[in-house]
Amino acid sequence: MRDDQFERLYEEHAQPLLAFLVYRTGSRPLAEDILADTFERVLRARRRFDPRKASEKTWVYSIALNCLRDHIRKQAAESRALERAVPVPAGETRPLAETVDDRETLASAMDLLSDEERESIALRYGSDLTVPEIARLTGEKLTTVGGRVYRALRKLRDELG
Repeated sequence: MRDDQFERLYEEHAQPLLAFLVYRTGSRPLAEDILADTFERVLRARRRFDPRKASEKTWVYSIALNCLRDHIRKQAAESRALERAVPVPAGETRPLAETVDDRETLASAMDLLSDEERESIALRYGSDLTVPEIARLTGEKLTTVGGRVYRALRKLRDELG
């Protein structure tokens, strides 16, 4: 797909797709963000588009639905993280120095991990992805990713006591 074809695709589908996303999300700013993500993915994947498999409209809308699903999953992960967060009762705050010390200790322990282990831990606990999702994302075997997360956690436990 050439640049002029991409521009035509955008002109043809952006407004109806935005209307669909506004209807689906109930928020125009959120819908605009998802629309931008959609066309960014379209631009990156334009060489893989095969008109024999689907029409342009079907292809663009399937990408938009995936972006919407990704947003919903991310929002759900954020909600779960907030639910797991332990609320600190009023008047019982930890001293700032302790919080800073904890972060520095964790950062030092993370420095002991390999780049792959750090990335796996960040994807697993920072992005709340499952091990199978990480394997699909990185294109690695499930057992490789699972072992890497396990080893990284073991190293962190050993280092942090």
